[in-house]
Amino acid sequence: MLRRSIVRSAAFLMIAGIPLPASAQSARATALHTAAARDDVAALRQLLRQGAAIDARDESGATALLVAAHGNRIGAARALIEAGANVNAKDNSQDSAYLYAGAQGHLEILKLTLSHGADLESTNRYGGTALIPAAERGHVETVRTLIKAGVAVDHVNKLHWTALLEAIILGDGGMRHQQIVDLLVKAGANVNLADGGGVTPLQHARSRDFKEIEKRLIAAGAR
Repeated sequence: MLRRSIVRSAAFLMIAGIPLPASAQSARATALHTAAARDDVAALRQLLRQGAAIDARDESGATALLVAAHGNRIGAARALIEAGANVNAKDNSQDSAYLYAGAQGHLEILKLTLSHGADLESTNRYGGTALIPAAERGHVETVRTLIKAGVAVDHVNKLHWTALLEAIILGDGGMRHQQIVDLLVKAGANVNLADGGGVTPLQHARSRDFKEIEKRLIAAGAR
């Protein structure tokens, strides 16, 4: 009830042309994050009409859009993005709505960020693009979408791993990761680009007994 009263009071002040006190601005930002988490599009639009700062941050540094991405709240994400939310705004752990949606395979939100200015060169706290964790986690359609968007397939993160290496080292060797290896190879990934210790994708595949991936790499010229 108290939060609702603060938001209503803030709306009155806005209508009257009176500057909002800092406490009211903070409450409104909290309300925006809450509405995003609940996928409450009507509340989001009302708060934005009342002057809520669309890219306001919570204590973790997350915007309301990133909160929506965390919960895969597609309606809220769409409403915020179409209203001008920054799809590249990062939280304290260096995640943005674009990077998080890519890593988690939240495909609809990812596509929304891509169509509204996602920075394809943006990297997470590990120095990886959205493509690398998507490949690791077996998100086939996400990988396909990011490759089509133009994300660099041979980007190397702070662990000295590419998307291809992560798909093998951290994957399970099953059908999804086999498909991802196919997609990356077709997109021109360097099948002989080794990790920081000089171990190649083929050597990693063999050490894990990933026979199907091994076949694919050999066919693509891996050594």
